[in-house]
Amino acid sequence: MGAADTTVLVTVTGPDRPGVTSVLFAALSRHDVSLLDVEQVVIRGRLTLGVLVACPEDGEALQEELEEAMATVGMSVDVEIGADPGRQSLSTHAVVILGSPVSARALRSVAREMAKLSVNIDSIRGVADYPVTGLELLVSAPATAAVDKRLRTVLAEVAVAESVDIAVERGGLARRAKRLIVFDVDSTLVQGEVIEMLAARAGVEDEVRAVTESAMRGEIDFTESLHQRVATLAGLDASVIDDVAEGLELTPGARTTIRTLRRLGFHCGVVSGGFRQVIEGLAHELELDFVQANTLEIVDGKLTGRVVGDIVDRAAKATALRKFAAQVGVPMEQTVAVGDGANDIDMLNAAGLGIAFNAKPALREVADTALSHPFLDAVLFILGVTRDEVEAADAVDGVVRRVPLS
Repeated sequence: MGAADTTVLVTVTGPDRPGVTSVLFAALSRHDVSLLDVEQVVIRGRLTLGVLVACPEDGEALQEELEEAMATVGMSVDVEIGADPGRQSLSTHAVVILGSPVSARALRSVAREMAKLSVNIDSIRGVADYPVTGLELLVSAPATAAVDKRLRTVLAEVAVAESVDIAVERGGLARRAKRLIVFDVDSTLVQGEVIEMLAARAGVEDEVRAVTESAMRGEIDFTESLHQRVATLAGLDASVIDDVAEGLELTPGARTTIRTLRRLGFHCGVVSGGFRQVIEGLAHELELDFVQANTLEIVDGKLTGRVVGDIVDRAAKATALRKFAAQVGVPMEQTVAVGDGANDIDMLNAAGLGIAFNAKPALREVADTALSHPFLDAVLFILGVTRDEVEAADAVDGVVRRVPLS
């Protein structure tokens, strides 16, 4: 941009159609302008196209030609001569809002709380319309730890008040650098608790469920609770393991999530306080890279009521995540962990991004973000993947369907 150049901001609006951009830039090219910035968005067929240029003329002749040119394609144009070219700063945070629906009131509350902290919204885009509505806000916040902490706190309060999920992440390259993800299994990757399914075969489901719920809330030690629950299975025929494995139901969106993350080059695995014999078949079907779980002891075709080997407890889950990351050379800050219970606390704390999925309060309090909707593919939207991108990739592979939501 020359010292004598005039900056001009051109904003074109109207019905989107082929040829609009060509007509606009043909008019600009006749005035020997230099491009400084271009942004375009189309919402429901309505185009807004902004172009910032450096013009060697005074800009008035350019304005007149632009008005005539854009009228030929039925578009309105606004020309601001002497616009401040500025330097667009990098957004410091990405804020993702998920809801069914996301109300105008919810977005108002988010914007209001941001304004109180001098946080500016740089851009807003839709990232999902199924199975939840998702909006992604890129924002710029004062570079202080206090503002970062306060932003997360107040938006968590808004999420509760407005019945939406809100995730706050640091912006920049770090957000797009995630390369490994691990999931808890019970009530995260699959619906329900595997040990309760086994207990139902033994007629002790209520007893086992009570111990499970207490452990998930962090009220009793997981290892002790595991021993108590497994002991009730003593004498059960080992064939029930296959029965339970065949009856596992994936959480809605789980298959889509794994499939999409694998396309993106993620290493995917599971770390479970459940049982390897039950989940290995599913892990193979999903083409997972890692599996860590407890092993039930079987003697003469019967469960003994004991587990063999090291127990996969709260600490072991975090250790497994670190081991998986080391195996494939992924730094811990580039890992993601998803879980629902107190047993997942250490794993989520160890990960670069910890996501609590329909979680107990003990886990929600320490997670980087919490999801309350029953669709695991919401994890994709937190990671910056849009529904359109998911479905476009699926269409290439012939996987095109939306399951009706109940």
